[in-house]
This record gives sequence, C-alpha cells and structure tokens, in this order.
Amino acid sequence: MGVSGISLGEMEEARPRSQTVTTTTSSYSETFSSSASLSYDRGFLTSPPGVLLLAEIIFGLLVWALIAGTEYFRFSAFGWVMFVAIFYWVLSVFFLIIYMTRAYTRIPKVPWTLVGLCFNGSAFVLYLTAAIADATSIGIERHHNHNYNSWTASSFFAFLVTVCYAASTYFSFQSWRTRS
Repeated sequence: MGVSGISLGEMEEARPRSQTVTTTTSSYSETFSSSASLSYDRGFLTSPPGVLLLAEIIFGLLVWALIAGTEYFRFSAFGWVMFVAIFYWVLSVFFLIIYMTRAYTRIPKVPWTLVGLCFNGSAFVLYLTAAIADATSIGIERHHNHNYNSWTASSFFAFLVTVCYAASTYFSFQSWRTRS
C-alpha cells in the first residue's frame, strides 16, 4: 500500500504509457562493420601472399636470432640489421594476425591494399640495405668462428627475406592496382 491507500499496481494502471522509443547511434559503430566476431581465414596461408608472409616471419626470426647470439653491439652495422630485422618481424607478425583473423574487414575505411604496398615496399628497401650491411660486415672478425658463422648465416637469411619482401611488394602492387 502506498501513502494514500492506493497500491503501486493501481498507480501504474492510472498513469498513461508512452509508446515512444528513443535510440542513439555512435560514430564509433559506423567505423566498424556490424559483425561482432572475427573469422579465421583458412585459405590465407596457402595463398602466395600468405606463404611469403610466413616465410618472412621465419627467415626474419632467424636473421635477428643469429645476430643476437653474438657480440653484434660492437659493430654499428649489425645494430642496423637488428633494428630492421626486429622491427619488420614484429610488424609481419602483426599483419599475419590481421590477415588470419580477417580483422582488416572490420575497419573498411583503412586502404589496406595501399598499407600493404607501403609496408612491403619499405621492408624490401630497408631489408636490402640491412642485408648488404650484414654481408659487408661479416669479415670484420673472421678469427672468431662463432660470430663469423652466425653472421654469415644471418646474411644469407637477410637476403632470403629481402627476396620474400620483393615478391610481397609485387603481389601488393598487383592488388593495389586492381582495387584502385
């Protein structure tokens, strides 16, 4: 019972109900697509860009792991190689996750073909300079067998990654050109 002897149920019946429904939208929701979950792209790893991206990750890991196990910090050229190798390895892992989960479809306002072209093109150019610096610096301490063998192997893999990024740049350019 209420204060005046009327029950709450009787008060609700006496009040008129409004049929107006108010909704609001956010600009945040306009940026993303309406699907709430990410999907897994099984076919990406079997496509040429997927195989190249996986090769770039594996060979890039070998480049910086082989150098990191030595006294590379005494030579500035190897510092550059380490920077390029680790920087592009992290970004390649990031792009692998983006492409495997098809997260790029959730942000359609980003020109992903252009982003891929810029990423692969810059990786090719900087990895080429790093591979040349790596190859020209391996003779510095030839008498230290461990460093020499590791640097030689890292130089080989650096050139291999450079070739992979060159091929990825080609595929990115083809993709960008067909979508522009």
